Parts: sequence; structure tokens; C-alpha cells
Amino acid sequence: MKVMVGGTFDPLHDGHKRLISRSFELAGNGGEVTIGLTTDIFASRKSHPVRPFNERMESLERFIRENRWNAAWSIEPLNDRFGSALVAEFDALVVSEETLPIARDINRIRREKGRSKVDIHQITCVLADDGKWISSTRIYRGEIDDHGRLLT
Repeated sequence: MKVMVGGTFDPLHDGHKRLISRSFELAGNGGEVTIGLTTDIFASRKSHPVRPFNERMESLERFIRENRWNAAWSIEPLNDRFGSALVAEFDALVVSEETLPIARDINRIRREKGRSKVDIHQITCVLADDGKWISSTRIYRGEIDDHGRLLT
């Protein structure tokens, strides 16, 4: 199965790891995972600082290699919310609760362009110790660490 997933992944926290892990689970042995990684320009819209593209890519690559999944994978620059998902041939898109609306937009636009829709697989967001979502913004603010443990 060909699977796509995208994000800024900075810092690469437990929620991101669940998203990526699910993508590889769905792809399965012999499958393929394409990870869209936001470019520096696109990521600059975030409300917090973001490490450079190459550093974020290295973190992703290290996480993937450590897990030794049996699917092929690639990382491509993501210049906007959709990336190549509007035109690529793939089977499934893995998203979080937060990014589900973008996946719905992707299928709507694909349909308008005469392309087949893709399956949407939504993971539940990983909760921090306080019961709120783990997020890069919360980590940057110093509320939690990348595992959701409270710091304040």
C-alpha cells in the first residue's frame, strides 16, 4: 500500500511518532510511505520557532531507521498544505484529529480534478499527563516535554 503523511515534525514528539508509525503499519511489508516535510518557508508560519528543514529531516530519518520498518520510504518538501497529495497515485493518507480537515480538502480537490479519492486514516492525538494534546507549541512554551510530561 502507498501511504502519505505530512507535517513539520519539530520537535519530533510522541504524537508525531504515532502518526509516522501508523503510516508504516498501513503500508506494510513491500509498501511505500511518502512523508511530506514542511519547507522552511512554509514552516515559518508557525507560532513558534522551527528548526531548519535539514535538521528536521535528519530527526525523521533517524526515527525511521531506528524502527527498521519494511516499507520503502521517502521524504519530500511540503510547500503548502497539500503537497503532491493532489496529484500523486497513492492509497491512503494518515492524519491526526487536528489535520483531518486538510485530508477532506485533499479528497475534495482530487475529485474536482477527476482523480480518485484516497482512504483517510485518522489517529487519535497523544495526550500529555494533563489530558491535553501533545503539541509542538506546548513543548516550545515549556509546558511539556516531547513525551507529554508536565514541566511547569
